[in-house]
Amino acid sequence: MSGSVEVRQFLLRYEGEGQGAGLGGVPAQRAGQADAPRVSDDQVRRARLAVARGARGIEDCAQLLDMLGLKPDDDGNAPVQR
Repeated sequence: MSGSVEVRQFLLRYEGEGQGAGLGGVPAQRAGQADAPRVSDDQVRRARLAVARGARGIEDCAQLLDMLGLKPDDDGNAPVQR
């Protein structure tokens, strides 16, 4: 993948470098808002990494993160976690 270093640097702007790389399964689909469990920080981190692996470059990664609600707002919270 071309541009993987740039994508990694882009993600590190939003995440701490000291976080471990945990592996796990894909979270289950939410049934409704009332009984929906919150999306964890680790799930968001893993989703961002998955997007970065498939992105074609920095702009592509930024656009995908924004469309999926994974790009942090000014407070550092991802919209997918609201």
